[in-house]
Amino acid sequence: MSVKQQKQIKNFLIEEFGIDKGTVLFEKQEIILDKLIENISGKSENQRKTLIQTILPRIALYKAMLENEIELSNENVYKCMQKYMMDVVAKQKHLSMEKMEKIPCFYSLYSNIFLRVVRTTDLWESTQKHGKDYFDVTMKKCLWHTACVENGCEELCRLFCDVDNVTYGGLKKLGFSRTKTLGYGGNGCDFHFYKK
Repeated sequence: MSVKQQKQIKNFLIEEFGIDKGTVLFEKQEIILDKLIENISGKSENQRKTLIQTILPRIALYKAMLENEIELSNENVYKCMQKYMMDVVAKQKHLSMEKMEKIPCFYSLYSNIFLRVVRTTDLWESTQKHGKDYFDVTMKKCLWHTACVENGCEELCRLFCDVDNVTYGGLKKLGFSRTKTLGYGGNGCDFHFYKK
């Protein structure tokens, strides 16, 4: 299975560290990613696909930088990972949301799809409620958080949470707030969306 994110990760590393160091880091990331994929067990096909395409490439990137062959402190590794997650991943997701907002009846369509997905997927365990102009989803378990914990990098989950803030922040038709997340040590993630 080809991993779409790999090209994006390689480009980021080369831009950040130059062609030589960036290429070495990317090769290390690929080796780590292969091992992480080999070690997947006890997951459904849907969870496995999400791990391979979305979560594990980022965990592998973080681990490759932590191995410190490019002489980065752990603090600088986290900052570099934050730059990737915010400036590349979150920015792209936010731009996608801005485009979707242009669809007529966006709020109604998005709320229905979002609620249907979280009700029917095994990527999260959640409860939902909704009214005419809002919908709330409380995640009790999240594959992103579980994967970070299982792979010994629980602190990385905070960046996955932060991506949501950028993705949904500053939209014209959809408001978003949250007071806690699993990644930041909460007992759940309390997503609150509302129609603007």
